[in-house]
Amino acid sequence: MALTVDLGVAELAATRFAISPLSETVSALQQLGDRDRQPVNLRWLRWAADELARRPLDLSFTWPLIVHDRPSWPGFLVPAPPGTGGSIDDDLAAVRSTPASQVRTSLQRVFGDELRGPAADLAEDPATGLRVITTELRAAHDRLIAPHWPRIRAVLDADVAYRAKQMAAGGARRLFSSLHPDVRWSDGRLRLVEAYERAEQVVELGPGGLVLMPVALGTPYVLIKKRTSTQTTVRYPARGVGTLWTAGARAPAGSAVRLLGRVRAGLLEALRSPATTTDLARALGVTPSAVSQHLRVLRESGLVARERSGRTVLYLTTALGTALIGDG
Repeated sequence: MALTVDLGVAELAATRFAISPLSETVSALQQLGDRDRQPVNLRWLRWAADELARRPLDLSFTWPLIVHDRPSWPGFLVPAPPGTGGSIDDDLAAVRSTPASQVRTSLQRVFGDELRGPAADLAEDPATGLRVITTELRAAHDRLIAPHWPRIRAVLDADVAYRAKQMAAGGARRLFSSLHPDVRWSDGRLRLVEAYERAEQVVELGPGGLVLMPVALGTPYVLIKKRTSTQTTVRYPARGVGTLWTAGARAPAGSAVRLLGRVRAGLLEALRSPATTTDLARALGVTPSAVSQHLRVLRESGLVARERSGRTVLYLTTALGTALIGDG
């Protein structure tokens, strides 16, 4: 039992990475709806539940489409980003441009021939329905994702940088073999196993290669679009999500404080999840120049590593640094 993707040379050459704020928004709403909930997101889930209890969101059109008892949901709600991603406006514009025929086909595939409620309204008038959906998703993003986006983005950027290095060092085999335990790569074929109940299915590739999209606020599984009018997306759990909501939440160990001082020990604790100098300065209440000085010492000691992702420089505690501050 597997989902199979046949990749030729041209598709592999066009395969790329992308980051999508809309993907995080939809995944986060599904987590709130208890769809394949990730325990590592519990701290965010509690915060989001409190936030929505204080001031609810109107998701009357979108919620029934993405939180239900069906095994899938309309894939056009998370299209492949046109570039490397990062703009919620670009993502939402791509949703609004979904062809009406694609909207109706996707709805029928998920909900069957007898559509009801928002699904029926959307099929009747896709253009108007997509405008309503994108308005609701924009509000959800601004309330639930935007306040945490710098930290989420840092984790996603770090994942992309790591995967790109793997591909450069060992090609597609090395990249895909470590993407997720359910993913296999062999003879030009990508297989997602143990995640589908039906017999083996073959993905109908969209134009161009795959778009690999790490997800922080998502399920523990890999999600591959079976059919799409845009590029085929492969959404997978990003590395480091386990520390996303816990890094910096605990005081550093007393032994680390005695050895390094409170600020440097605090930096090591905060950098369980990758962050920029600006993020660290804001979180710890010190100046960016002071953070840079401390980071230089920690890097020279092998306790912190630095990676560049585009124009962003990310810092992350090394295995040696984690051993020093403890795994608790």
